Amino acid sequence: MTAAGDVVPWLGPDSGAPLGVPLVDLLDRVLATGVVISGDLVIAIADVPLVRLSLHALLASVSERVPAPWSDGGPL
Repeated sequence: MTAAGDVVPWLGPDSGAPLGVPLVDLLDRVLATGVVISGDLVIAIADVPLVRLSLHALLASVSERVPAPWSDGGPL
């Protein structure tokens, strides 16, 4: 049994490998494939919803070599 504050070393199969993924690699993968973020926030008092906020976002990279899916060049 360990006391509070004791550090227990990782003894798994990859104990010599660093934990986690470098931020640059993670960002590269997210931008290459894209990611959708969606969420809702409801502010209520006494179980009466007063304010509802919805968030829907798409994060992806843009390339000039890939044509826009819109015929007129896009909504911008």
